[in-house]
Amino acid sequence: MRLEGPLRVLVTGGAGFVGSHLCEALLDMGHEVLCVDNFYTGSRANVARLLANPRFELMRHDVTFPLFVEVDRIYNLACPASPVHYQHDPVQTTKTSVHGAINLLGLAKRTGARILQASTSEVYGDPEVHPQPETYVGHVNPIGPRACYDEGKRCAETLFFDYWRQHRVRIKVARIFNTYGPRMHPDDGRVVSNFIVQALAGRPITIHGDGSQTRSFCYVSDLVDGLIRLMESPEDLTGPVNLGNPGECTMVELAREVIRLTGSASTLVFEPTRPDDPRRRCPDITLARSALGWSPSVPLAQGLSRTVDDLRARLRS
Repeated sequence: MRLEGPLRVLVTGGAGFVGSHLCEALLDMGHEVLCVDNFYTGSRANVARLLANPRFELMRHDVTFPLFVEVDRIYNLACPASPVHYQHDPVQTTKTSVHGAINLLGLAKRTGARILQASTSEVYGDPEVHPQPETYVGHVNPIGPRACYDEGKRCAETLFFDYWRQHRVRIKVARIFNTYGPRMHPDDGRVVSNFIVQALAGRPITIHGDGSQTRSFCYVSDLVDGLIRLMESPEDLTGPVNLGNPGECTMVELAREVIRLTGSASTLVFEPTRPDDPRRRCPDITLARSALGWSPSVPLAQGLSRTVDDLRARLRS
């Protein structure tokens, strides 16, 4: 896919797991990329290979403070996305979602840039509708331990649509479901990285609950393709648009696949369910298929194999 351009593109959270892959893809398309990150969960190592590119710029900045730059596109990925990280400082997590949205929407309003919000499937909470379409308003606990992330992202969506209605800011909202792939943080607490790290170390694989709860896992290159397609879609497609893999698997199935791919002798250990942990999570991607011509293409076994290779190499080094 090619865009008109070259364009000046701002990626907040650009040194993170998904952000670094997005920066690479945009550079490969010939655009100038300004990567902004405060390195709370992002890493310079994720974008080290890009620093020699004259069209790439790295800036340390926290989006809870205003940013004054000239850009054509804004991808707002700034916010810790794993429970370990977003629950470590829940007040700052909410500020990042809410103040960050206000500051970046103000930047988009001033520059006329198109802006995409990386929202999340967590806005659906523990869903009572399955699979989850974009029309479902969710079932979220506003005072639980996950609320700093869930409600922060819900408020950010509110701000995006109010800026669109009130100021005609050109918005796009993507609801991202579980994503995995190379450059995941080994200690981020997400289930894919947790299982792989435990299996590679030969430790028991920890499953919270009875393991029958489901998730759907989208490989990072598929997600990045969907984000770019949404950004460059007709302006009347504001979203929200679900981006994720509609194939479900249980936690037990995922753990067994990780054991197979790593050749580990790890066993499964079951611990109490975490508060507000959804029983099922799966996207309805009908809108993404019809409006963007998008659907994920990387099979779970293939994507997990690549992720295992990446984590094994990084843990050895």
